[in-house]
Amino acid sequence: MGEGRSVQEFEALFVNHYPRIVAILRRIVGDHGRAEDLASEVFLKLYLQPLSQDSHANVGGWLYRTATNLGIDALRAAARRNNLEQAAARDSNRNGIAENSFEQIVRSERAQRVRAVLAVMKPAQAQLLLLRASGHSYKELSSALEIEPGSVGTLLVRAETAFEQRYRELFGSQEDI
Repeated sequence: MGEGRSVQEFEALFVNHYPRIVAILRRIVGDHGRAEDLASEVFLKLYLQPLSQDSHANVGGWLYRTATNLGIDALRAAARRNNLEQAAARDSNRNGIAENSFEQIVRSERAQRVRAVLAVMKPAQAQLLLLRASGHSYKELSSALEIEPGSVGTLLVRAETAFEQRYRELFGSQEDI
């Protein structure tokens, strides 16, 4: 185990942070089981990594950054698979084989589009948007992403603008975001 941390300290970190890490990853990858797998990977990295004194002060921030990075990486790795699934869904819908209601299909497609946009954004901006959408306050965002508290609002606006621009580039200006 990493230097300077007892088993009890690690267990306390796990108990305190695991549910929120899973929730963030679930928002990113859209699948609870996959989110739990990725959260386990985050905590394994923490368990194996020796942390410096500076890292002890902001383990929560490290966990959230690592989780969002792993989530974004998982999105990128799944991009090809998602494209194939979307094509198959369109083909099956054209053939009249619809397993879900229209609303579920639209919601699923919108979620896939959001994930596709997040996958091509700058990781720092994607992390900021994901953590904010997960309910983090500006103060928590500042701490988790190690940015100045006074910069959070500006960076969030820039990230939202970048998201909207990328969304429109990928899916057209007529689409609702």
